[in-house]
Amino acid sequence: MSSIQIKKVTNGEDLKSFIEFHYDLYAGSPYDVPNLYKDEWDTLSKDKNAAFDFCEAEYYLALKDNKIVGRVAAIINHKANQKWERKDVRFGWIDFIDDIEVSKELLNAVADYGRAKGMETIAGPLGFTDMDPEGMLTMGFDQLGTMATSYNYDYYPKHMEAMGGWEKDVDYLEYKINVPDAIPEKLVKLSEMIQKRYNLRIKKLTKKDIFEGGYGKKIFNLINSTYKDLYGFSELTDRQIDQYIAQYFPFANLEFITVIEDGNKDNQIAGMGITLPSLSRALQKCKKGRLLPFGWWHMLKVIKFAKTEGIDLLLLGFLPEYRAKGANALLFYDLIPRYIKHGFKWGESQVEMETNGGVQSQWDMFDTVNHKRRRCFKKSL
Repeated sequence: MSSIQIKKVTNGEDLKSFIEFHYDLYAGSPYDVPNLYKDEWDTLSKDKNAAFDFCEAEYYLALKDNKIVGRVAAIINHKANQKWERKDVRFGWIDFIDDIEVSKELLNAVADYGRAKGMETIAGPLGFTDMDPEGMLTMGFDQLGTMATSYNYDYYPKHMEAMGGWEKDVDYLEYKINVPDAIPEKLVKLSEMIQKRYNLRIKKLTKKDIFEGGYGKKIFNLINSTYKDLYGFSELTDRQIDQYIAQYFPFANLEFITVIEDGNKDNQIAGMGITLPSLSRALQKCKKGRLLPFGWWHMLKVIKFAKTEGIDLLLLGFLPEYRAKGANALLFYDLIPRYIKHGFKWGESQVEMETNGGVQSQWDMFDTVNHKRRRCFKKSL
């Protein structure tokens, strides 16, 4: 009989312990980038996260000798299951000590939850939607994480392999792109040609554009269109879009956000790039994900004054007809001089499916390295 006790999260104190376990497990890690406590609370709270309009979830803690030694979320995204014609229960927010009995019991709890709900497959790590971190790190354990991804120790995938029965569902790649000393001449010529030939325009946004001019919604509607065929994606609802606009845009540095419009189609948004000075080191200085007493200052230095060496390429997307025209070159034509001006040394891509050659090819004209890989696993119930 296992010495591991699985406890379902049933109240606020349990949820607090669920969130804080990650901070404790990774205390002192030079690579883990912890999320803000409030962001985690809001994402996991059924009365705050609009994804619960079409998702259901339970959270579990693993205890050994009355001490918390692991955690996991069991999530069913009904919209994604319907779209992809699957019956998946997802596991996410998974963390555990280096004890295979702990990881096994946590995943058994998710599997039991899924079976009780009529699911046929367990898959993950995945969140409620693609806006949450996804995939378990399998390469790049000595690389600094980002605010949009999760870090894990190297024993995590070893546990998955040792348990047996798990197989690859999808792999993701991440790239480190060195910022050039000058904008490549090839990129300049390509961008100028594209602007003239297709009447595409670079637009820089104001807060008024986003909150009063409808550009916030336009950007997320574009994400729905451009990400719709990606693994596990479910379209964002209006309520989710409103939530993300309110959560992220008030703190964005708009210099690093670029929209491309089509002058031939009443300035329809053809594509966009949302990039952000890396908050990784600043988040590491927020004790247990709190902005007080001093975390706010480290965050402010990055958000307002871009005092960091890296830039996170959070969301990049183009409608298919514009991707074929090479319109994504216009993003970097606008953004690279800004990166150079602020002294950024490198950019971090977000997760890209290994089969998405079209996305990866956009880095061909830059000095890049594939420095991280992560995997989503699946197993029949």
